[in-house]
Amino acid sequence: MGKYKLIALDMDGTLLNEDKKISAENQAAIREASSQGKVVIMSTGRGAISAMPYIKELGLTTPLVVVNGSEVWASPDRLLKRTLVPIETIRDLHQLAVAHDCWWWAYSVAGVFNRESEGLHLDEHEWLKFGYFTDNAEKLQRIREVVASWGTLEITNSHPSNLEMNPLGVTKASGVETVCDFLGISMSEVIAMGDSENDIAMIREAGLGIAMGNAQDEVKRIADMTTVTNDEHAVAQVIRTYMLA
Repeated sequence: MGKYKLIALDMDGTLLNEDKKISAENQAAIREASSQGKVVIMSTGRGAISAMPYIKELGLTTPLVVVNGSEVWASPDRLLKRTLVPIETIRDLHQLAVAHDCWWWAYSVAGVFNRESEGLHLDEHEWLKFGYFTDNAEKLQRIREVVASWGTLEITNSHPSNLEMNPLGVTKASGVETVCDFLGISMSEVIAMGDSENDIAMIREAGLGIAMGNAQDEVKRIADMTTVTNDEHAVAQVIRTYMLA
């Protein structure tokens, strides 16, 4: 059945189609892999609350990596590890968003907040990730350069028009590695699939790193291979080819 014991799946643009649904083909392959003792986990930029309906839909009780690795769950109901962004850094990121007049959002332990959140007091929350969105590429690049100069954060994206900031050293790869340590699996036994910059670290570190057909060019460049798109049941194709065959 092959050497791969675990598959780490990005959600948006990978497991989910453009309608934000899990296709019947992908569902069937995931259930078959699980029944044969393979481990299927989500590794997503989403928070746990946002990911959970899909986890339940698939009937998974396996670990999961959320918020780009800032939280790792041993199971859907048990937190294994959480890494916070210092409040001072969150204040600086927020000020940068205000200065550049762009949309921002941030994941806290309590939930997601954004530019329209009323009565938000940054100091009252524990923060996991901060993000920016703008269609102005020059503005996005200026923000990236400023944050990069601090040397304290991982800078990725989940779409060409956004930026996502996590604590330095916290990535989907670090999250999957934590899961592997927990399960006694090596990264060489992992398949990782994704489409965006926040997937690059885990795709690079996995035994088999796969870029989606709809992935950003940089993801395709570093991946071991490129598969079909998220509307063509890529997850099912990869599972059947590399885990069940």
